[in-house]
Amino acid sequence: MARTEHDIVLPDLSGNRALVTGASDGVGLQIATRLAGAGAEVLMPVRNPRKGEAAAARIRAQHPAARLVRHELDLASLALVAALGEKLTAEGAPIHLLVNNAGVMTPPERQVTADGFELQLGTNHLGHFALTGRLLPLLRAGRARVTSQTSIAARRGTIRWDDLNGERRYDGMRSYRQSKLACGLFGLELARRSGAAGWGVTSNVSHPGVAPTSLLAARPEVGRAADTRDVRVIRWLCARGLVVGTVESAALPALLAAVSSEARDGGFYGPGRPGRLGGPPGPQRPWAPLRRTGDASRLWALSEELTGVAFT
Repeated sequence: MARTEHDIVLPDLSGNRALVTGASDGVGLQIATRLAGAGAEVLMPVRNPRKGEAAAARIRAQHPAARLVRHELDLASLALVAALGEKLTAEGAPIHLLVNNAGVMTPPERQVTADGFELQLGTNHLGHFALTGRLLPLLRAGRARVTSQTSIAARRGTIRWDDLNGERRYDGMRSYRQSKLACGLFGLELARRSGAAGWGVTSNVSHPGVAPTSLLAARPEVGRAADTRDVRVIRWLCARGLVVGTVESAALPALLAAVSSEARDGGFYGPGRPGRLGGPPGPQRPWAPLRRTGDASRLWALSEELTGVAFT
């Protein structure tokens, strides 16, 4: 796959079927746009139908021949995750790429999913864990690559085994770090388990650095009425080309991980500037919390128990 200084050129993806969560906004929309432009059929499971329609219109404005299929999905509901899995499994078409990208970030007050999990853990990790497990037959049929999106916040993340859902003490950023660390541990453990069991699915992990997306902007659905100070600073830096990336550059590590022939099973990819906040994408050494294979195995077993989804 060819690269320029600040971009990558995707290979021809005609005949490939890709599913991207969070494709209605931000980095996910950029990933879906690039995959569609390269010829892939892109499945766009979204929580908000209007945002999904608007996102599809934006993609088609750039790529009139784009093949897009919208589905209903709220990762905060295991019932809706199961419903999508059943629908796609009944259709029977293999999936060749899965990008677990969607997420929520730092609700000011503790919120829970439809199943009673802390919102960030339930959406960012458990929802994606269950979705990947439900789609495993289709992923195996497509000999798929799964790319799971973590966050630079996970560098300082820990799994709070004694208070996983923040019931004793809720801190929005601490819970966010935990949820995104869980995403990364899952992606790397999936590579190990697929290799050991012969599933034929490859898995790796990416992170977007820092970019002016809507994650820290006003989000009434998570109880945030106004933009945070952090997102205002990120926008200021981005506008001046300083330190952080753009929405477009933030999508590149996941795209590299998902479609490049150079990307390896169990690899980790992110922006290359010092600090890893922005810059051209490339392979990186996983952060120390991601290298704890014992935590990854323990989290996998716990996630199967909590979601009721077993990878068989």
